[in-house]
Amino acid sequence: MQRILSAYAYGAGPRAGCWWDETCDLPKLNALQGDLSVDVAIIGGGFTGLSAALHLATQGVKVTLLEAQDIGWGASGRNGGFCCLGGGIAGDDALDSRYGRDARLGFRNAEKAAVLFVEETINRLGLDVDRHSKGETEFACRPKDMAGLAKMAKRTHENYGVEATVIDQSDLAGLGMTGGPAFFGALSIPIGFGLNPRKLLAGFALAAIDAGADLFAASPVLGVARNGHGHALKCPQGVVNAQQVIVATNGYSSEDIPIWLASRFMPVQSTVLVTRPLSNAELDAQGWTTEQMGYDSQNLLHYFRLMPDRRFLFGMRGAIRSGPRAEMKARQRTQADFRKMFPAWSTVEISNMWSGMVSLARKKLPFVGEIPASNGIWTAMCYHGNGVAMGSYAGKLVADMVLGRATGECPEVMTKPLTKFPLGRVRRMLLPPVYGQLMLQDRF
Repeated sequence: MQRILSAYAYGAGPRAGCWWDETCDLPKLNALQGDLSVDVAIIGGGFTGLSAALHLATQGVKVTLLEAQDIGWGASGRNGGFCCLGGGIAGDDALDSRYGRDARLGFRNAEKAAVLFVEETINRLGLDVDRHSKGETEFACRPKDMAGLAKMAKRTHENYGVEATVIDQSDLAGLGMTGGPAFFGALSIPIGFGLNPRKLLAGFALAAIDAGADLFAASPVLGVARNGHGHALKCPQGVVNAQQVIVATNGYSSEDIPIWLASRFMPVQSTVLVTRPLSNAELDAQGWTTEQMGYDSQNLLHYFRLMPDRRFLFGMRGAIRSGPRAEMKARQRTQADFRKMFPAWSTVEISNMWSGMVSLARKKLPFVGEIPASNGIWTAMCYHGNGVAMGSYAGKLVADMVLGRATGECPEVMTKPLTKFPLGRVRRMLLPPVYGQLMLQDRF
């Protein structure tokens, strides 16, 4: 495998301290031993891969999933647990300009459908995922940001068919939404909810196994080659021969599995912390008693939520470089921003911290489809930090495509192949100037 970051980024260091690992067990999976022949092989055991495996297995397809580490080891098992609108970061105006209004509405409908897909799956499987929050709220960091939220509110009904609520600054305290420095208002959209991502992963995995899928851990795919039956996936202790392949590795992808992926995604780190459970007195002291999940209006945004067990989760952009020193500095910045935004909790113990990688596309939109000229290798990836909903939904969409049963649910803009970033394997050198510009914009 060829990856663009240091070995540290793909090792145990960034994941150490992940709170979700302490909350529930995952199915114990064996490593692949020997050779197999299947209809579909899936590379990657996160939301996308597990969702695709579940969907294919329930259709009677012989499917095998190969995970290099453990189920949910990547971003799926270490994210903030926001099942919300998103998946792309292209704005309405950009979508209208590039693709037209109808295509924009098609993508916005898919964002909503992704959240509903996860909700329906949770209900159908009877999963307890510690669900909370009625939609998601964006908080204005500066007075001028309220104009942007008001504009978004007007577009919400057109995009999603629901009414958004603009919240004045004077009303935030009464709703238990007091940050410090103070927010200047907010916008709530009633789509989405918070959850424990590890519990959702466990539900997906157990359901896929029950449906007949074979799931293997500690089975990294070292190479994919064409053969007379389709594709041969080489693992350390065996080979899987598959007619079709789904690559579901997202921010943890390799540049050469398949080679087409080289330079077509940008892995970006995000850091998360979780506090110990907060008392009612501590919640009252800060004025934050809501279970509404939220994020702020900065370009390099912060995301946060009070979880049902009264722990507070807070996340933000991570390190630009990879390595123990960069990881330490990213965690220090995250703690500092948390203390600044919620000063009443400046002495509250932070029990857990970790980081993971999300994946960006140059066009700022996800891709779901067959890799060009691959003869049966498919992928779904690049969710821009919103993979709980969109990643799960994309797994179902790509499974339908593999089956030749695409239902038209996948919007046009998500079927356009990924384009390359400049600079090849050193493309992360593009991040420091971009981050610097965004940080400057966030100050004014």
